[in-house]
Amino acid sequence: MFDYETLRVIWWLFMGVLICGFILSGGFDLGVGILLPFFGRDDMQRRVMLNTIGPTWEGNQVWLVTLGGAMFAVWPLVYATLFSGLYLAMILVLFTLFLRPPAFDYRGKLESPKWRSTWDWVLFTGSAVPTLLLGVLVGNLIRGVPFHLNHELRSFYDGSFFDLLNPFSLLCGVLAVLLLMLHGAIYLQWRTEGELYFRARAFISKFGVIILGALTLLAIWVLLSMEVYRLPNDALFNAASNPLAKTVEKQSGGWLAHFFLHPWMLFAPIMAYAGLWTAYLLAREHTCRAAFISSCLGLIGVLFTVGFGMFPFLLISSTDPGSSLTIWDASASHLTLKITFWITIVFLPIVLMYTRWAYKVMWGPVTEKMISEDKHGWY
Repeated sequence: MFDYETLRVIWWLFMGVLICGFILSGGFDLGVGILLPFFGRDDMQRRVMLNTIGPTWEGNQVWLVTLGGAMFAVWPLVYATLFSGLYLAMILVLFTLFLRPPAFDYRGKLESPKWRSTWDWVLFTGSAVPTLLLGVLVGNLIRGVPFHLNHELRSFYDGSFFDLLNPFSLLCGVLAVLLLMLHGAIYLQWRTEGELYFRARAFISKFGVIILGALTLLAIWVLLSMEVYRLPNDALFNAASNPLAKTVEKQSGGWLAHFFLHPWMLFAPIMAYAGLWTAYLLAREHTCRAAFISSCLGLIGVLFTVGFGMFPFLLISSTDPGSSLTIWDASASHLTLKITFWITIVFLPIVLMYTRWAYKVMWGPVTEKMISEDKHGWY
């Protein structure tokens, strides 16, 4: 039904859907986890915060697991290069995410304030560290990762863990934390009442402009000075995957020139800024639902800006550009893409409909009164 080239593009879009699914759903519960020790002034307020994400946080993380599985099946060269070269960083992400389940489950086992405070900080760590490291990962994807392929297509990482912690990537990591804090605060404003509601609104009012200003500085850095890699016209779109069968050229002018070369891509950064600024303004005006939807659209815009800016590259090599992996030469076979395509077409709508139903059933404001009346039914 679809040729090899078309399936590769479709799967690039599917991966974008999975990434957006994780950031939009897992993003607000990570943001709430980061804000937990600072917003909750007593145990009851912290329980309210936990229970705004309590029914859904486990399902939200499944998007990340699905993303890893899809990458393994569809982009095996990317999976092998990324997870072997950045092994320590990936292990840190996984192990800090492992802190979240016991923090939710064991926090309420004892009445001790010290016990509960300790688990609150464990949850903060399990939310802030993965967010920071995933932001650092995005920064390194933008600037390039030091690796090369040999003639057997085996990847070799040419750097160390600390090479990933460069100023640009660290700024991306810090910005990721700030953006999810903003996203989480908007979510809390929508799902809570009383003191927590106004504390979330105050945070958005005080820090929203600072966060969006930091995003602006980073965008200027990327658009004006970040190198862009491009493929010449002889790229083999329908050929079997072989990253070493291509040449890669550097394009001057930064990402801005790349976007002007493909003007339709400009909708992504426009949506990012329009969505996030609109979310900030609506949250200040107490229009919580519209603010959260705008925040979601803004984050989608940020993700697609990165994806479009890198297109067609999936993993850029900073030390050997010819070893860079693209959607045209790092995919699985045509048959594999076709089979996984039909599996996705059948099951992805089911997952989305079930997720929508689950959120609808478990939605509504969470209040201190609700938790006090049912002490054993809430975290």
